[in-house]
Amino acid sequence: MPYEEVSALLSPLYADAIAKSPFWERKPLRAHYTAISTLESIVRNKEVWFSNPLLMNDHEELRFGIGNAMRAIRSSNEINLALETDERRAKFRSHVDFFVDDFDEKHLLDVYVFCFSEHDPTNTDGLLSMWRGYGSDGNGAAVVFDTSKLSAPHDGPLILDSVHYANHDERIKWIDELVSKFAALLASQHVTDDDLYNAAHILMNRIILFSLFTKHHGFREEREWRAVYLPTNDTKKVLSPFFGHHVLGNKVEPKLKFPIRPIPGVTNDDASLEKLVHSIILGPNASVPMTRRSIERMLELLGASELRSKVVVSTIPYRATQR
Repeated sequence: MPYEEVSALLSPLYADAIAKSPFWERKPLRAHYTAISTLESIVRNKEVWFSNPLLMNDHEELRFGIGNAMRAIRSSNEINLALETDERRAKFRSHVDFFVDDFDEKHLLDVYVFCFSEHDPTNTDGLLSMWRGYGSDGNGAAVVFDTSKLSAPHDGPLILDSVHYANHDERIKWIDELVSKFAALLASQHVTDDDLYNAAHILMNRIILFSLFTKHHGFREEREWRAVYLPTNDTKKVLSPFFGHHVLGNKVEPKLKFPIRPIPGVTNDDASLEKLVHSIILGPNASVPMTRRSIERMLELLGASELRSKVVVSTIPYRATQR
C-alpha cells in the first residue's frame, strides 16, 4: 500500500491538530522578545535565527515526548493484540526503533524552532513576563511581526502553530491515548506486514509534532506560537543552505539562519523585513529618550529607515532588579 494510503488510514491520529484554529486562517500579530544586540543583528542581516529545541528553556520538551512514547508503545497490550503475531510485533517495534535512532542521528541536529508570543494589536507595552524572561529583563526589544503579510504555501517546509500547555500527567495521558487510538486503527484497518514500516513512521511523526508544540503548563502565560523546521519535511532542501552555527563563549550551537526575503516555495514574492515588521517595542528599561533616538539612528544607518516610525516605547513602570 502506498504511503499516502497508509497515511489516510491513520489520519485520525491528527484529528486534534486539525481541529485547532489554523495559523493561516488567523494570521495574527506575533512578538519576538529579544536583546537589543539581536535586534541589531536581525536588521543588519535581514534574517532571524531558528534554534534547536534541545537548547530551549523547557529542556524536556522533545525528549519527554519521544521517551514516553517509546515507553507507551513497548508496554501497550492493545498494540500487541492488534498486531496478532510475535513476528508482526517484532517487525513493528524494529521499525519504531529505527525511526527513533534515525531521527536522533540524522535529523535532530537540524530541527529548528523560532518562538513568538501572541500579541494584542492594542498592546504597545508588551508583556512584563516576557520582558523579564526574554527581553533582557526589560532592556531589550520586542519585534512584532504582522503575519497577515505572509502568503507562503501551506505545504512548505515550515509548520506554524500555537503551543499547547499541559502538566506532566496530562501529557502522559495524551501519549497513552494516542497509542491506544493507533492500536485501534491497526486492529480495524487492513495493515499488512509491508505497511507496518509506514505505519510506524506516521505514528512517530505525530509524536514528534506533539513534542514540538507542547510545553509544561508553567510557561502558559507566554502564549507562545512557533515556526518549526523539520528537515524531513524539506524534501527539496530549500532551507538547508541556510544551516549555520553560533559561537557563544566556549559553546557552539546549530542555527537555521532564515533570510527574510523572497524564497520560492517558502515566502511570498515581496517578502521583506520592512513589510513583515508591524512595530518594534523598546523595553521598560530602555525607555529613556536617548535610547529611542539611538535605536532610530541604528535603523537608519543599517538601511532600514522605514522601521524608524514603527519604534514605540513600553510604558510599564518596571525597573530591573539590581544585581
